[in-house]
Amino acid sequence: MAENTKCACGSANVAIFPCAGASNAGQISNKIAIELEKQEVGNMMCTVGIGARAAGIMKSAEASEKLIAIDGCPVNCARKTLELAGFNVDRHIVISELGIKKNKDKDLKEEEVSLALEKVKEILQAE
Repeated sequence: MAENTKCACGSANVAIFPCAGASNAGQISNKIAIELEKQEVGNMMCTVGIGARAAGIMKSAEASEKLIAIDGCPVNCARKTLELAGFNVDRHIVISELGIKKNKDKDLKEEEVSLALEKVKEILQAE
């Protein structure tokens, strides 16, 4: 059973945008977003849909009270995509700044995913 984590964002209407990039760090950001949605921290949304200006995704983001961008690395594609579409990012987390070394390995190490998830939850719970 998933342990519910509450976001210190102060809102029940939270949108989570992972980068889901081509590195391990990007894929970890995606796995974390999935887990955060399971734990009812917020709703995982499609970052690429924001870049494509998909009407439904744009409206869902506009209706969200808080936006969380989870990037894999300092290139910050998720955050920049949201900002270029006119959104303000309320929380920005970079996986490679949490002790995860970015590489091209697609076989994710579960211990890295778990470590990153715990650190992201700590960040979201802190205020």
